[in-house]
Amino acid sequence: MKCWLGAIAGLMALLTAHPGVAEDYPARPITIVVGISPGGITDVTTRIFAEAVAKRLGQRIVVENRTGGGGAVAATTVQNAAPDGYTLLAFLGSQQSAVPAIQKVQFDPIKGFTPVTLLFDLVTFIAVPADSPANTMSELLAYGKRKDGGLSFGSPGMGTPSHLLAARLARATGTPTQYVHYRGGSPMMTDLVAGRVDFALPTFTVAQGFYREKKIKVLAIDADKRAAEMPEVPTLTELGFGAEKVASWVGLAAPAGTDDAIVRKLNDAFIAASQDPQLQQRLTANGTPIHTSSPAEMGRLLNEEVTRTQELVRALGIKQ
Repeated sequence: MKCWLGAIAGLMALLTAHPGVAEDYPARPITIVVGISPGGITDVTTRIFAEAVAKRLGQRIVVENRTGGGGAVAATTVQNAAPDGYTLLAFLGSQQSAVPAIQKVQFDPIKGFTPVTLLFDLVTFIAVPADSPANTMSELLAYGKRKDGGLSFGSPGMGTPSHLLAARLARATGTPTQYVHYRGGSPMMTDLVAGRVDFALPTFTVAQGFYREKKIKVLAIDADKRAAEMPEVPTLTELGFGAEKVASWVGLAAPAGTDDAIVRKLNDAFIAASQDPQLQQRLTANGTPIHTSSPAEMGRLLNEEVTRTQELVRALGIKQ
């Protein structure tokens, strides 16, 4: 009888422990780590989300930039953090998947994390310097085939969606391409504007100011439809390159082992924040469509992305 009573007491303790964890959380500021330099789209949009969610949770959310290794430094930092919900990772799905396939890393993209929610999708432009001889995608590809050494491509990091997309375009069209990797979109844009690289695939946030000031030309957009701000720019699908697209989404994860109740509370807060008209307006102006999800849905998509992206990396022969 005493054994049964002890077992029941233990079970009740387990059942009641989780609600207490969620009720007390968060009791101090939360840190979201991003693996790119300040000013990049993941950084900018994560900060917008963090500001809205902080108001709902009643605690400050700090966004911390940890560059290096194409996001590997940030991912490793969060994987090794305490699984208490106070250190989170905002990451590009394809980058989180590709980096372990390209180089030796100290994190596991699946086993090292607990999915929280998707956040938003990326919209990418194919851009060239203002004085580039190319005014269309066909002209850019033709220029690369006749230029000694082929095209030079500016990438915000190895394994990023733009890197993989450029590699697929080069492979599909037989265009020689040299890849120059930067730590984020800002230094990449500096060299693009200066003409030190032939083309790049910046995001809307990074490119819009340069485009308005006519410091770059935009030849195409990687999105489901043309951008309202640039109705004259065709989509890659319109130009016949739809099959080369790489899925681009940004998600939020906690270290593996984070309490389910904390994950649910975070998921609820981010989804609720995504319904805020002010946040929606800011993300629309940012060119980043909101895309939230359940933890389970994000986990499924991440698993699919890891498999698909690693197959792409092997097929393209991308190496560190």
